Order: sequence, then C-alpha cells, then structure tokens
Amino acid sequence: MALTSFPVQHPQRAQLHNEVHARPPEALTAPVAITHIVMWADAAEREASRAHLTQLLRDQHLPLPGADSTHLRVDLGPFRLRWELHTEFVSWTFMAPLAADGFGQREPQGATEAVPREWLAGLPGQCLCSLHLWLLPMQKFGDAPLVPQVLREDSLVACTVADGHGEVFTDFALHADGCSRMVLLAGAMTPRRLGRLVQRLLEIETYRMAALLGLPVAREAAAVLASAERELAALANAIRSADRDTEPALLDRLTRLAGQVESQYAATHSRFSASSAYFELVDTRIRDIAESRLAGMQTIGEFMDRRLSPARSTCAWVVRRQDGLSQRVSRMSNLLRTRVEIEQQQSSQALLAAMNQRQDLQLKLQSTVEGLSVAAITYYIVGLVSYLAKGAQKIGWPLSPESTAAVAIPLVAGSVWWSLRRLHQRMFKDRH
Repeated sequence: MALTSFPVQHPQRAQLHNEVHARPPEALTAPVAITHIVMWADAAEREASRAHLTQLLRDQHLPLPGADSTHLRVDLGPFRLRWELHTEFVSWTFMAPLAADGFGQREPQGATEAVPREWLAGLPGQCLCSLHLWLLPMQKFGDAPLVPQVLREDSLVACTVADGHGEVFTDFALHADGCSRMVLLAGAMTPRRLGRLVQRLLEIETYRMAALLGLPVAREAAAVLASAERELAALANAIRSADRDTEPALLDRLTRLAGQVESQYAATHSRFSASSAYFELVDTRIRDIAESRLAGMQTIGEFMDRRLSPARSTCAWVVRRQDGLSQRVSRMSNLLRTRVEIEQQQSSQALLAAMNQRQDLQLKLQSTVEGLSVAAITYYIVGLVSYLAKGAQKIGWPLSPESTAAVAIPLVAGSVWWSLRRLHQRMFKDRH
C-alpha cells in the first residue's frame, strides 16, 4: 500500500520515529586510540560549535552538517570524528589508529595528535571533560605492565565488563596534559558491541562531571540558606513579642525573606534537577557495562558509589532544605498576615462602634434642639396667622390679631411637633 493512501502524517513523525536511532555507537576494532572532549556551552556557543565543525569539514572538502543536525560522524583520513550536540554541552570524540607496540613501556599517543592544533584549541565553550581511552586486544596485552606509564597505581580502579569479555582500567585522575585516562582490554566481542561498550564508558565520565556541577551550587546555596534560616529564627522570636505597631514592619521583613528564598530556589532548581538526572544516567551506564570485580581491585560502581554519594546527598539535602525553608516562611507569613488582618478587623469594629456612638450623640443633640425647632417654626407660622387676622378683621373676623395668635399657638405648636415626629419615624423605618 502506497504511503499516499495513509491519513495525514504528523509533521514530527519521522523525527520522533528516528529518535531511537539517534547517536548510534561506532563499530570499533582494537587497537584504537580515542580522545573524548566535552565542552560546556551555552546556546550561542553550541551554535558556534556547528560553525567550528563546518570550518574543519570545509577545509577537508567534505559534506557540511545540516542546520538542524545534532550528530555527525565523519572520516577525515588520519582520524575519525564524532560530534554530538546536547542540551548543555557539545561532545567531540576523536578516534585514530593506535600503534600498540611498546604500550605500557612508554607514554602512548592520544587520538588528537593528528588533529590541527589551532582548530582543536578553538573549540567553543569551556572544557568540562577530556579523556584518553585506549582500546587494546586482551589476548596481546593481558599481561602487559599497563599501570606505570599510563595510570596512577595508588588510585587505580579496575573491573571486568561485558560479562567478562573485557577489562577496564582507570584512575579517574587528571594527568599533566589535562586529560583523564582509561584502558579497555577487549576480548571476543563484535565491533558493534565493542562500540556500545566504549560509548557507555565515555558517557560515564561525561555524566559524572555534568552531575558534579550541582555541587558548587549546593555549597553556595547552603551558605545563603544558613543566613536565611537565622533571619527566620530572629523573625519568629520577634513575632512572639510583637505589638500592633511593629507587626507591619515584621511582615515586610518576612515578605522580603520569602522573596529571597524563592529567588534562590528559582536560580538553582534547574541545576539541581539536571544534576539529579545526570546522577541517574551514571547509575544506568554503570549497570549497562555489566561489570564484575577483578581480584583485589575496586570496581567503577564501587568507586562512584563512595565518591559520588556525598555530592549527590549534598545536592538532595540542599533541595530538601530549600523546600522546608520555603514552607516555613510561607506558614509564618500566613500566620503573621492572619494576625495583622484580625487586628485590622478589630480596629475596624472599634471604628464602627465609635461611628455609631457619634451617630447616637447626633440623634440626641437633634432631639435636644427639636424643641427649639418647633418653637421657631411655630413663631413664624403664628406671625403669619397674626397678619392674616389683621386683614380678616376688615371682612368681619370677630377676634383681634392678638387673640387669634394666642389661640393659634397651641394648635400650630402641636401640629409642627406631630409632623416632625412622623417625619422622624418614617425616616428611621426606611433606614431599618
């Protein structure tokens, strides 16, 4: 069935499908010298690495890498190059034929001897890891004195790998050339399986160094956390004896402390998460090489467990300490904020009570002057009645203006008082 008869394809289907084939191992045959260099790089430096690789290939008149490529293997004649672009670093792996004669009696050459010096020195980024690995046939070098000229005997680590089909020797030390070293004696293994084993050994060293990048961050964070914890303890003691006037200032200090803690958490969280992932990759790669003990020697897994466990525990402890401090600051902030809000509510209630008292006083004052208001209104109305009585005498009104005013006073006063009372009652009834 033709592909055109299938439904519409997801735009990333091919990329996701081929992800399982990304960065396949090299098929290797002993003897060979391998130099593995890891450059820690930001986004700009990772892009510059692609341009740096392009420069080398252009000088050799070889096909250039694609704009989106993250992996490339190329044969440049005197050496082969494997280039890999990762999230935080770029790895350069150089492989060259190894003259095995005299190995163990003199200093062997690394795979970078045939690489242009200026080009190699200009690799973008910062060198995090550089490792010389020499792959040798076991049947020829099983009894060779490897240690004196290649590795340091006082820190030697050795084990059998690949279910006994190979032996690995390393000292996890930086030598005079700035590189660490590893020797792999390969037995009866297919080139593809041997390539996978070499790749896992290189990744153990790469991920070990990447994981340890969290340790300096953890030490710096621990110092900041100690200062923040002292500040939090001082605030807790101050809150216990705080009064209403000092609580807003304490809340401001606590808010600033919370901002400091959260800012540090945001700055270190990604590094600690990455270190945790790298530590897990180291554990996985050690399990993958299927190592077992050589008589009287420490295995790679035992070495990593003893030497990496403190760093791993320090990073995990700082993460837990950050989380715990953040939670304590949050709880104390909530308690102090609740306390301030309760006092604000009490102040509001006291203010409302004072307003009610003032309103009651105003009502009492209004009732006090209500009689004066009745007298004043009655005075004006009676004055009008008096004027009406004077005019009405001409048309036969029998009473004098004075008598009319005297009779009208109680009637007018009663009517005014009754009207004001009805008005007050109606207003309070509508209000309630």
